[in-house]
Amino acid sequence: MSLEPRYVCSVDIGGTKIASAILEYPASGGRPQVVYSAEVPTCAQEGGEAVYARIEGAIRAALEEKPELRVLGVGLGSAGVVDPKTGAIAYANAIMPGWSGIELGPRLREALNMPVEVIGDVQAHALGEAHWGAGRGHYSVLCLGIGTGIGGGYVEDGRAMRGFHGAAGHMGHIECTAAAGIDCACGRSGHLESVASGTSIGRMFDERYGRVDGSRPSVGRDVNDLCCAGDERGVDVIHDAGFSLGASLGSLANILDPEVIVLSGGVIHGKDGWRSVTLVGRLSTAPHLALQSSGAARRACALLIQGDLQHLGRPWKPHTSG
Repeated sequence: MSLEPRYVCSVDIGGTKIASAILEYPASGGRPQVVYSAEVPTCAQEGGEAVYARIEGAIRAALEEKPELRVLGVGLGSAGVVDPKTGAIAYANAIMPGWSGIELGPRLREALNMPVEVIGDVQAHALGEAHWGAGRGHYSVLCLGIGTGIGGGYVEDGRAMRGFHGAAGHMGHIECTAAAGIDCACGRSGHLESVASGTSIGRMFDERYGRVDGSRPSVGRDVNDLCCAGDERGVDVIHDAGFSLGASLGSLANILDPEVIVLSGGVIHGKDGWRSVTLVGRLSTAPHLALQSSGAARRACALLIQGDLQHLGRPWKPHTSG
């Protein structure tokens, strides 16, 4: 076993920002520490090639900022569906136009001449929670991020379930009885995201009671704030969203049998509104429920490279050109 700390560059690619970091993994095996971090805007509307250029630039800036460190490789968590075989972007929606088809993993391996692994951002989030967040120490972790939309991932024995096409984790788009006939952002209807995401919670409040702030549509955090203050209107909407979420999580628990379920994201900051008897009661098949918002996703990206990858799926194979 190496007595020296290990360093990994990590990148989180979202529709709004690109966050980069260098993490130090202590030789003792303790929690990794951020030794460098930075953010740049994604400027997604400029197209996929422009976004790729910003990502490569962010990585080079991180490596140049810490030239004294021997960085083992780069781990990236990206919006969109990532091809698990190559690390290319198989699909991305209109939030990131032109991102579909970008050969992210292969191009970075060639440009940087170092190991590179790419995974979907929701899967990276789940890995982070499982290794360093609310799921730490548990054999299996089902993780859902409840924010503008809903995404998630399932980790068992340290490995993230990615699916044949790399699309595992789109849990916001499972069928939900309460959402029947309600349009979803994906273009279909009847999905959990339509009644339990922050966007949907705001919409439901406005439909029932009018806007919290007359100058703009309500969002989930507005309704959560009302709920935490004891406003019966906020309690009503959060109760219904929590019931729908709990029912869907109960179904997932019956299928996957996770040891722990972790909920995170901006909407979960509603605290007591989400720790309702309704939500927990619907999770009768789950042995434990943790409600936590965590920064573990960025650390998860680095986990894809840290060490010899023995716990995290397929090993990196050297890229040869020419």
